[in-house]
Amino acid sequence: MKISEVPQDAIKTMQGVKKALYALDERGEYRRTTTRGWEAEEIVLSQVIDDFAAKAREAAARLRAGEASPVEYFMNKKWMDLATLAQAMGLYRWQVRRHCRPAVFRRLGQETLAEYARLFGISVERLKTFPGEE
Repeated sequence: MKISEVPQDAIKTMQGVKKALYALDERGEYRRTTTRGWEAEEIVLSQVIDDFAAKAREAAARLRAGEASPVEYFMNKKWMDLATLAQAMGLYRWQVRRHCRPAVFRRLGQETLAEYARLFGISVERLKTFPGEE
């Protein structure tokens, strides 16, 4: 894409912030430029956000039924998938998947709970008590 063709649609999910990307200048060389987003990006991003919101609601229902742990809820609430959360925690995906099970979650150590809480931007107490959907 050429710099002159970089869309500037000012999409609402960007909240007025510009992001950097690389495009071809008039000499055919890549150069950094900025964009305020474009409509196709807005559509896809909105669908992804809606998907995470639905998964968070489902996880909240499963948590209340005793079938999931708060890790599953907050992972979706913060727009993370299993691979992203595992990488951020420095764990394997199967370990994070296990932490989504209530019985395993209850046995997690304080250090692990503190790291989850830090990544989710919440307190350990909130993680452990799960007050419900916001």
